[in-house]
Formats: sequence, C-alpha cells, structure tokens
Amino acid sequence: MAILLNWLISALAILVAAYILPGVDVNNFLTALVLAIVLGLINALIRPLVLLITLPLNILTLGLFTFVVNALMILLAAQIVPGFSVNGFWWALLFSLVLSIINALLKGSVDQKPITQ
Repeated sequence: MAILLNWLISALAILVAAYILPGVDVNNFLTALVLAIVLGLINALIRPLVLLITLPLNILTLGLFTFVVNALMILLAAQIVPGFSVNGFWWALLFSLVLSIINALLKGSVDQKPITQ
C-alpha cells in the first residue's frame, strides 16, 4: 500500500512541477503515472552506474555534478515516455530541483504510519 501511495504522490508532484515550469510538458495524469515509474526505474538502475562512473568529477565539484546527472536522467525519461517533453537541459535541471522539493513536501505531509490491529 505504501508503494502505491508513493507512486501516486510522485505522479502528483510531476504534474505540479510541470504546471509550474513552462519548459516542461506532461499531457495528462496517466503520463505522469508512467513517468513516475520510468523515473523510479532510471533512478534505481541507471543513475547509480552513472554516478559511479562520474565519481571523480563529482568529488572535484563537491557533489554539484549530481545535479547534472539528475537533469540527464530527466532528459532520458523524456525520450522514453511519450507525452512528456522538456525544452532543454536547463529546464530538466530546474524540473529535477522543483520535483524534489514538491515530492519532499507532499511525502512529508502524508502520514505513513503502518496499520496495526
């Protein structure tokens, strides 16, 4: 149940972030749901490998290169998910930042206590 709730919250955060930013377009809620799954898979499977490969550069920039990696993952998701588009790298970078903030706010406001009997 918690996974389903997190998925719905992520999709809602994607819609809100796309609504705020004019350089990002999400067609509908179904597209946001698919995008939430794709971003979750990209962040679980591809992002750790990219971060490992770019570790020297990340250390050199004191972790700021992670923002670049996040933007690249957003651009990759835009290529995979139909109905989701980003108008360039800088919009992807801003979208990743806004999405992280909205996601944290929404997930922080939802009480996720386990159900006990």
